[in-house]
Amino acid sequence: MLKNHSGCREWRRSPRENAAGAGGDVHIEPRYRQFPQVTRKQVIWGETLSATMWFWILWRFWHDSEAVLGHFPYPDPSQWTDEELGIPPDDED
Repeated sequence: MLKNHSGCREWRRSPRENAAGAGGDVHIEPRYRQFPQVTRKQVIWGETLSATMWFWILWRFWHDSEAVLGHFPYPDPSQWTDEELGIPPDDED
């Protein structure tokens, strides 16, 4: 054990000594198949990170959509012929 400058052994304690000093109870109860209990701070932090992520994704898509859609002109479907689309001619019965 280490001793601090006043001679107390407060810097290194065994886990049993720490548990005994904490009231002998476990601070975080195990929760089998249950939702974790989160604090309000954790909820706000999670919502902030989520909002920032979606803002960045949508901002980048709006301003640089070619990164997702490609760097080519989108074809105009009105210019395609029936033959290219596989549609038989009207006079065929």
